Amino acid sequence: MTNPSVFAVLPEGRRTWAIPSIFGQAGRLAALHGALDLRIAEGDNLVYLGNLIGRGDVAATVRELLLFRRSLMAGRLDGNAGQIVHLRGSQEEMWHKLLQLQFAPNPTEVLEWMLRQGVEATLSAYGGSVEEGRTAARLGAVALSRWTNQLRAAVRAIDGHDQLMSSLRRAAYTSDNTLLFVSAGVDPRRPLSAQRDTFWWGSREFEASEGRYGGFHRVIRGADPRRAGIVLRDGLASLDGGCGFGGPLLAGCFSAEGHLVEVVEA
Repeated sequence: MTNPSVFAVLPEGRRTWAIPSIFGQAGRLAALHGALDLRIAEGDNLVYLGNLIGRGDVAATVRELLLFRRSLMAGRLDGNAGQIVHLRGSQEEMWHKLLQLQFAPNPTEVLEWMLRQGVEATLSAYGGSVEEGRTAARLGAVALSRWTNQLRAAVRAIDGHDQLMSSLRRAAYTSDNTLLFVSAGVDPRRPLSAQRDTFWWGSREFEASEGRYGGFHRVIRGADPRRAGIVLRDGLASLDGGCGFGGPLLAGCFSAEGHLVEVVEA
């Protein structure tokens, strides 16, 4: 159906746990993982719906993600084990673009926009500073290349961080095409392969859509600009309790048919 290096295919006929935007809230994530450790079964899928980083303690959050994945994988030793998938959200997309800032036609404007969106926390986590970035942007492409290369090296220097960032998928769906998991939304006018930036910026299209998309029984997203908590509509589900903005971090468990059967909060 789609490129497996871009989209994750989840085993069908089982429960799937979905965790919405974390925004670097490592303490809440650790507490949520502690609760999930008592509930998640070997055959369950687990999907993180993007915006893992940004705003909070990025290094501690990535460490917690890696440790929990390792803990779960230690018990998933047969062919019936569920998948563990991390999606790309707007924060991860911004970080990816920041590491290519030397190619932007207006790098100073792009950097300032990213800073307003919360990328500074990720920048600081890997040894960068806002002022260094601003200086490099003023000096031009050579200085920016040197600066972004230093940031890439800093990510690679921390075990597992580069591997996690490289493993991010744009979306995930069950192999029977029942459930589709995205970060912010989908454009109902386009097929899955043509969504592009809509996956992390498409909240407006998601909210305007009616009915089911692309034959999926339910589309589940984890980034809601209104941070309205749990919202269920025909064919759609939104999970965002406002983590990173003073609200709790949620996890929703969906049945194989797409019914929300349990919610955990931290």
